[in-house]
Amino acid sequence: MALLNLEVAYPPTRPALRLVAAPSDPGRTGPGWAVRRARRARTRARRRVAAMALAAIGGLAVLGSPGSALGGVTGSGLPTDLATGSALASGTVYVVRAGDTVGSIARAINPLDPALARGALVRELRSDVVVPGEHVLVP
Repeated sequence: MALLNLEVAYPPTRPALRLVAAPSDPGRTGPGWAVRRARRARTRARRRVAAMALAAIGGLAVLGSPGSALGGVTGSGLPTDLATGSALASGTVYVVRAGDTVGSIARAINPLDPALARGALVRELRSDVVVPGEHVLVP
C-alpha cells in the first residue's frame, strides 16, 4: 500500500485581494454616468416646471369660475344660488308694470332681505320712483 503525501494547509490560504485598474467594460454601452446624471437633472427640472404650470392653470381656473362656485353674492346681497332660483336674477332687465314699486321689485329680487335689494335698486335708478314701461337693470 502506497502512502499519499497530502499537505493540507490549515487554515486554507486564500488569494490576497489586490487593487487593479478597472478595465473598460466592453459589455457596457451608452453614455457615461455624468451624461446620465445631467439628463436626470434636466428631466426633474422639466417636471417641476410642468407641475408649476398645472398649478397656475388650476388657480386661474378657480379664480375665473363664477361666484356661485365659490359662494359668491350678487349685487343685491343675495347668494348667487338663491338669486338664480328667483325670477329676477342679477343682470337681467325688468320691465316695470302698472302697480309695481321699488319695494315690490326688491321683494322679487331678494325675498330674504328686500331692504338690501331696495337700497341697490335706488342706487341703480338714482330714484325711489318707478314708471310703468321703464326698463330696470336688476343689480
